[in-house]
Amino acid sequence: MGCITKHYLNKETVIGVWKIEEDIDTLLSMVEFSPEDRKRYEFFRSNSRKIEFLSVRALLAEMLGSEARIVYNKNNKPFIKDGSHFISITHSNKLTAILLSKTERVGIDLEYMRVNINAFASKFMNKREKVTRRWADRTYHLYIHWCAKEAIYKICDKEGINIVNDITIEPFVVKESGEIRGSVENERISDRFTLYYSKYDNYTIVWTKKKHDS
Repeated sequence: MGCITKHYLNKETVIGVWKIEEDIDTLLSMVEFSPEDRKRYEFFRSNSRKIEFLSVRALLAEMLGSEARIVYNKNNKPFIKDGSHFISITHSNKLTAILLSKTERVGIDLEYMRVNINAFASKFMNKREKVTRRWADRTYHLYIHWCAKEAIYKICDKEGINIVNDITIEPFVVKESGEIRGSVENERISDRFTLYYSKYDNYTIVWTKKKHDS
C-alpha cells in the first residue's frame, strides 16, 4: 500500500505513515541500499525485522527522495546523513511512521494496542502518574503514557534516561486525541515537552517536537 498519509505540522515538519502490505521482494525493489544499509539489513535474521527496516527506507524515500540516508550514533539514535533534517522513527505491527523536521528536534512512537498492557504498566509508569479507573478507557490511557515516554526518550537521545523514574507524564483526561505534557528530570537532563496523541485504527500514536536551540 505504501505511504498512506503525510501530515504537515508546519512548513518544515512532517509525519509520514506507511501501511506495510508488501512482501520483502516488493520492498527491496523500492529501496536503494547504501553499503551501510546493506550491512545492517543482512544482519537481521527474521523476515519481520527485514520488512520493518525496508518499510522505513521506502517511506523515507517517499518523503525526502531515494538519495536520503539514515545513520546512527553510539546510542542507536537515527540521523539524516546530510544533516538536513532531524528524524524519529517508529513501527509496530503493520505501521511504520517517520517524523522529520528541518528545524526542530523530534520524537514519535506508535504502538498496536493489545489488552495485556495492564499486566506490565509498572514497567513504564511511576507513582506520580495517574490513569483513569474507567475500564473502557484504561488501555488507551496506558498506551498514551507508554508512547509519550518513548517519544520523550527518543527526542532526548536516550542515554542515561530511566523511562520509569526520570520521565513523568502529567495527569490528563483521555480523549480520542489531544495534547499532554511531560518532563524528564535526572542529573544530566531537565526538560519539558508538549506532546500530541491520537488513535488510528487500533494504534496509539504520540509525537513531540521542540526547537533545537531551546
